[in-house]
Amino acid sequence: ISQVYVIDFGLAKRYRDSTTNRHIPYREHKNLTGTARYASSNTHLGIEQSRRDDLESLGYVLLYFLRGSLPWQGLKAATKKQKYEKICEKKISTPIEVLCKSCPVEFASYFHYCKSLTFDQRPDYGFVKRLFRD
Repeated sequence: ISQVYVIDFGLAKRYRDSTTNRHIPYREHKNLTGTARYASSNTHLGIEQSRRDDLESLGYVLLYFLRGSLPWQGLKAATKKQKYEKICEKKISTPIEVLCKSCPVEFASYFHYCKSLTFDQRPDYGFVKRLFRD
């Protein structure tokens, strides 16, 4: 198999206002939307999701495909909220170099790039493609 199709638009939303074409506003105190295992650190912190979060989440999916697990899997807690908090703590406290240990170096570069993006910044998708192709 040489191609994988990841398709799930159930939680998709526009990142631009359809009337003004402006980027959606930065907001805080949002509830976690999506699967905690793959959610971006900012999503766990209650920050509105944007394109940078999509890329970070994709990185976690790719790491999962490569390794079969992620460091925050299997954490136990009494409640769902506490479990999400533990996952968040683990994601934030795990350095990128540790997260990507034993992986191709492109993964660490990818996550550093994702973390460097601002909320409304347009990612350089060409750079991301070249990172994994070259």
